[in-house]
Amino acid sequence: MVDWKSQEELAKDAIVFVKLNHTLFGLYIWEFVISLDFDWAVLTRKKKFRWPLIFYFANRYFLLFSMIGTSIAYDSSSKLDCRALYTFDELSGVAAVGLASINLSLRTIAIWSHNKWIIMLLVAIVIGHWSLILRGALVVGVWVPGVGCQITHSNTTILSATFIYSMCFDFVVMCLSAYKLAPMRRGMKGAQSQLIGMLFTDGLIYFITAFVANLLAATFMLVKLNTIMSVIFNVPAATASTIVACRVVRRLADFQPSGPELFSPRRNINVGIPFKRNSAAPPKPCNAPMNSGIHVEIDMFSHEENADPESIDLEDRKPTNLMHDCTARNSD
Repeated sequence: MVDWKSQEELAKDAIVFVKLNHTLFGLYIWEFVISLDFDWAVLTRKKKFRWPLIFYFANRYFLLFSMIGTSIAYDSSSKLDCRALYTFDELSGVAAVGLASINLSLRTIAIWSHNKWIIMLLVAIVIGHWSLILRGALVVGVWVPGVGCQITHSNTTILSATFIYSMCFDFVVMCLSAYKLAPMRRGMKGAQSQLIGMLFTDGLIYFITAFVANLLAATFMLVKLNTIMSVIFNVPAATASTIVACRVVRRLADFQPSGPELFSPRRNINVGIPFKRNSAAPPKPCNAPMNSGIHVEIDMFSHEENADPESIDLEDRKPTNLMHDCTARNSD
């Protein structure tokens, strides 16, 4: 039977904790670098900046600063204020988990066409989530010469509640999105179907990834093996949630349908790319001769190559029916 609270076990767990954090830091730096082109495109205005991207950038950079601070805590050779450093690392790391959930909830609000009841529900959940996140310093550390900062205390009750709350939050958001997207997809084709399929798939992947990561973190905190093992999966949970959430945002912003799809929106919402009726090809005049035989009605639409990737309507699509328009005008 392992004595999890013995000094020997604590020393082993500390080594594992440091190596795990270094590995995750390397993974996140790789993910960060390969996606910098998106940040640069927004900074140089090649992609239009919209306010929901505030949460995207906050999510990315909060976790980056948290992981840099964690590495400093274990790799520094000079004495540090470990309590202050751990407070910063912990708050920015848990904030990244909260921001990842906000990024997904913003998509859900857009999918529901900014329904006021959905907005009020999700805002209330977000307020409850952040009331746990901003509880203050939950991890305490001291400087050990020759070793670095070492964790001496962690408030696992609040931390576990935060991760469990995140799991429930993500579950509610996924259910709301699935409830709205599933019936939509049945009656849509082309770009609409591709977009809705991507929204549903990305949301499901995010939920599964974040749920498993948060479940591991919450489980080890509730078991309370020792001070190190209680928080060992906090960084993996924040890293997994942030990577997936940020990829979901970028995939939606970069979405381009395959093939000549096409529809015309009546209104815009901030979840995808805009599709506009092509004004360069006017409809055939009503007095033009029509061949006898079978008449095939074709709904023609087009999308702009460099359109703003932040607005699309998922409901109430009414394609242009050229024959119907001509008949209506002739009857007048």
